[in-house]
Amino acid sequence: MSMASRMASVVAVLGVLVATIAPAAEPLVVKIDGSSTVYPLSNAVAEEFRKKESSPVRIMVGISGTGGGFKKFCRGEIDISDASRPILSHEMEICRAAGIEYLELPVAFDAITVVVNPRNTFLQHITAAELQKLWEPAAQGKIVTWRQINPAWPDVRFKLYGPGGDSGTFDYFTDAIVGRVQSSRTDYVASEDDNVLVQGVSHDANALGYFGYSYYAENAQKLKVVSIIEKAGGSAVTPSPETVSNGSYRPLSRPIFIYVNAKSIGRPEVKQFVDYYLQHAARLAKDVRTLPLPRSAYVQAANNVKKMKLGTVFGGIAETGITIEELFRREARN
Repeated sequence: MSMASRMASVVAVLGVLVATIAPAAEPLVVKIDGSSTVYPLSNAVAEEFRKKESSPVRIMVGISGTGGGFKKFCRGEIDISDASRPILSHEMEICRAAGIEYLELPVAFDAITVVVNPRNTFLQHITAAELQKLWEPAAQGKIVTWRQINPAWPDVRFKLYGPGGDSGTFDYFTDAIVGRVQSSRTDYVASEDDNVLVQGVSHDANALGYFGYSYYAENAQKLKVVSIIEKAGGSAVTPSPETVSNGSYRPLSRPIFIYVNAKSIGRPEVKQFVDYYLQHAARLAKDVRTLPLPRSAYVQAANNVKKMKLGTVFGGIAETGITIEELFRREARN
């Protein structure tokens, strides 16, 4: 073998060795966590993004509740926080202290849905006042039968199922029904995973629970929806896309969001995913039984991303009764 041939062989072997020991490029990952209510939509977007974009990006979508998501978000552990309520003032302070800036992007609307077991034949509707009597802290250990809520109902013990303390649904429901965020009896089956609540109510004839609309819609054959009467003398209204859109389902309609770390969106894979999310959220929301916003709202959200509009339009306080029109007006402000 000639000297040139031997040198070529050595170079080839060295090339193989370098390729073998060279570290592989780190995979591109977008991390999302938070609300179980927003999870079906974020997960649907992530799955379609991976397939249709033929993207090597790995999208990790978790469920830890809105509060749990914001804890991770404000520690810089995730890129996107799914939220079924706006960020609160104490969470804003934690993010600020950690140097975390964010974009607030509404992606859909939700109707917190009250359900019972289909074998329940007496409960067709319930008033907001009866819900308060059922869930307020003073009820704990004292209000335990249906008749104690309404004398027309049977003298039978009930069992309650609802979101845990890290849930944005819990925050919103307690504020809207009891009158104070996180003010609730605690003697109920609690979980940040709404599928656990669905299973509990569907297997207990005397159960009542509440969670996001999409979980009811996906399990309507084994749950019975309860219509809500907001005020005495008012009409019973059932949650639906129509009653949420026209503002008649009150006080349990609410916008849901993704919060995007401003530093993260500087990464191409995160920006691409967020753009895809806003372009396709309306269609995918229908697929997962979540209530889409008007198309103009997604255009406005995309414009806010383009302008890098940071912060929240809600001021860090809990609010209920926000209509789609009011949400759009707030998000459109400069």
